[in-house]
Amino acid sequence: MSNVLLVEDSKETYRLVEMALSNSVGHLEWAKNLEEANQKTTESKFDLILLDIGLPDGSGLEFCQQLFASDPNTSVFLLTANDSLSDKVLGFSAGAEDYITKPFDTLELRARVEAKLKRRELLKASSNILNWKELRINISNQEVEVNEDGEFNPVELTALEFKLLIYFAKRSGQVINRDQILDDIWGRDVHVYSRSVDTHVSKLRKKLDNAATVIESVHGAGYKFNPTE
Repeated sequence: MSNVLLVEDSKETYRLVEMALSNSVGHLEWAKNLEEANQKTTESKFDLILLDIGLPDGSGLEFCQQLFASDPNTSVFLLTANDSLSDKVLGFSAGAEDYITKPFDTLELRARVEAKLKRRELLKASSNILNWKELRINISNQEVEVNEDGEFNPVELTALEFKLLIYFAKRSGQVINRDQILDDIWGRDVHVYSRSVDTHVSKLRKKLDNAATVIESVHGAGYKFNPTE
């Protein structure tokens, strides 16, 4: 379930939002001012932030800009009594994705929030699935499937093999030398010979079977992940 933060100094508005979203979100937190909001967003990650513009200790617009600057993927809905066109333009310019004016209808608020959270979940799920002609990787479930005559069949990998495959997959087209792989996968403090990389890659290729060619050896350099898009 999703986590939502309401930044709002009115207890009455908090109760309305809580009522609207009671069955829509996993957890709703309330910050009564920007100081509390700063602390909460530093300590936790939120799927959506409902933000008032006029707060006791500063401007919600400025806070929205700060959030967007630190993480452009932050989702912010402005929830405010300011309903002028200029305020709305400023709000969207600050990085807000939606602008909801008070007084608001609780059903409409729920519908907008649910639609946003659903899109966010769908995007998150799709970003965790990597697809190529030869193989398919589900990062969240740590599942790998290989194309065998047009049918994708699961392949069992060890935790290290899966980590190594994801490492290559996220650097598609790049030539990566053995020392770099050692540092990134095993760490600089672990004493492992560079040639041991070849051993692990060989085992991984063997398990990938028909898809083994996606990991190419680059003579004198290292390896390159080069699947068919």
